[in-house]
Amino acid sequence: MNFFKLIFISIAAIASLSSSGAFAQANYPNKPINFIVPYGAGGGADSRSRQIAQKMSIILKQPIIVDNKPGAGGNIGTEYISRAAPDGYTIGMGNFAPMAVNKTLFGNLRYDPEADLTPIVLIEKGPLVLVVNPNSPYKTVQDIVAAAKAKPGVLTFSSGGIGGSHQLSAELFKQSAGIDMIHVPYKSGSAGLTDLMAGNVTMMFDQMYSALPSIKADKLRPIAITSKKRSPLLPSIPTFAEAGYPKVEVLNWQGLIAPKGTPKAIIDKLNAAANEALKDPQLRELMLSQGNEIGGGSPAEFAALIKAESAKWSSVVKTANIKPE
Repeated sequence: MNFFKLIFISIAAIASLSSSGAFAQANYPNKPINFIVPYGAGGGADSRSRQIAQKMSIILKQPIIVDNKPGAGGNIGTEYISRAAPDGYTIGMGNFAPMAVNKTLFGNLRYDPEADLTPIVLIEKGPLVLVVNPNSPYKTVQDIVAAAKAKPGVLTFSSGGIGGSHQLSAELFKQSAGIDMIHVPYKSGSAGLTDLMAGNVTMMFDQMYSALPSIKADKLRPIAITSKKRSPLLPSIPTFAEAGYPKVEVLNWQGLIAPKGTPKAIIDKLNAAANEALKDPQLRELMLSQGNEIGGGSPAEFAALIKAESAKWSSVVKTANIKPE
């Protein structure tokens, strides 16, 4: 009798836990959500995170608290997300480098983007634009390729650091065109851009939103854009495909992620809230004015993008033999 009573109590306890878990998911969220940004305050990832968090907090009817955890090329903050409790109360921004590049670049990450994190939704994708100093003799991609082949290892390109989209775009260009150029890394993209405008380096692949003000002020000359189609913000600037290098397609992206094991019901609720936030006219206008493509879609679509990007950039990093600083 005692044995059967024990079994009954155990079954009741399991049922109770199951029902309480289902209740928690159905009533999610019922307290503030922490939103981790793996980069410092004031940058592009931080600004977009705060904008999307503000919109989602209204939809979910709970505060979403943005917490910056920068360092190690985005690895510190991304690892923090991966180690958080998978209950939906810690989410964050998953960015191009820590989600698709750094595993190959660093080789000893304390998190695995695929095994330890769950994609929620893509927020945006943004192209880069190859720019030179206005006094540069180079006006086309073909000019640069011809000069690089005539003077191997003489032309230089700046970046905001090892392994970021600035450098990787240039490395992909080098590999596609069969040319040799020298990488000059800086502590930030803005520092690399400033030295380009001063005439100390030959060129830079910069984010569209970052380069546009200087292009409009005639402080930089755009050569080509890394998107599949021309940008309406720079309609006269060709794509690399038009210039003869279709493989040079680069979109710096970011999207929401959560710890692996976060219940599907919660992921789906966060996905729906983010998709609704991305319909906001003000947010859409801001993103489009910066030359970005608006994201959205399902968790599976974002997961497929991350997988494809990881394979692509793993090959570029290995071929270029890029090593972390």
